[in-house]
Amino acid sequence: METLKTWLSRLNLSALGQADQYVPLLQAALLIAAGFLLARFARFTINRALPSLTAQQRLLLRRGVSYTIFLLFFISGLRELGFDFNVLLGAAGIVTLAVGFASQTSVSNIISGLFLVIERSVEVGDIITVNGRTGEVLTVDLLSTKLRTFDNLLVRIPNETMVKAEIVNLNRFPIRRIDVKLGVAYKENLKKVKEVLLEVADTNPLCLEEPAPLIIAQGFGESSINFQFSVWTSRENYLELLNGIHEDIKRAFDAADIEIPFPHRTLYSGLKSEAFPVKIIHEGQPHDPA
Repeated sequence: METLKTWLSRLNLSALGQADQYVPLLQAALLIAAGFLLARFARFTINRALPSLTAQQRLLLRRGVSYTIFLLFFISGLRELGFDFNVLLGAAGIVTLAVGFASQTSVSNIISGLFLVIERSVEVGDIITVNGRTGEVLTVDLLSTKLRTFDNLLVRIPNETMVKAEIVNLNRFPIRRIDVKLGVAYKENLKKVKEVLLEVADTNPLCLEEPAPLIIAQGFGESSINFQFSVWTSRENYLELLNGIHEDIKRAFDAADIEIPFPHRTLYSGLKSEAFPVKIIHEGQPHDPA
């Protein structure tokens, strides 16, 4: 009986000793899991608690706070496993120096990304045109800016390129102007043409009264007198008005019997030369090459 009690006592101590070996690993796993959950909670809280910030500002704040929280808990978890960070920091200095020489382009992109954020010329949700590409800004990351084009393609542009390139922001301001190039026949009454164009703008509910519509003479063309007809609209209605304004002008010109001419060409053989021979061939009549 005494031998059995001694054996059970030794068995329990052995099991307890083995369990002690897993305590640091369990604590490290709990710390890392807690850091992950707190980081997710911080991202959610920032989205809900700070609606006044722009989408770009919320994105940067979410990433900065969540990455910091997770990194702190991750380092604490590694400490529970017995990692010596003094040695790691010394090795990290050497690695950082080596990586710095090998990643000058990445450093340039990171600095360029900071300039983009500080300057605020591009923010998440903006519609921009850069290097011939037009799309919505999805993110402004450390190394690159990502766009989603209107045909649903992802375009990654290095931040260094963004800083150097000419960027056209299509929806930064609340209103936009539509410029319609058109021409009318030389026989038309120009005063009547202008009245019809202004009436088109006045009857279209998408055209703004202020700034007022604008008609600019573009000069005498080969077959027409050319104008630029400019109207203003809110950025939300830009595409709808752009698609409809040409139809409105065509309908109004037809109703007012105003001609939009196609290109004309006059062949002139000279004062003393003979006229060009012209022969009319009716449908069904055989053609005589001579």
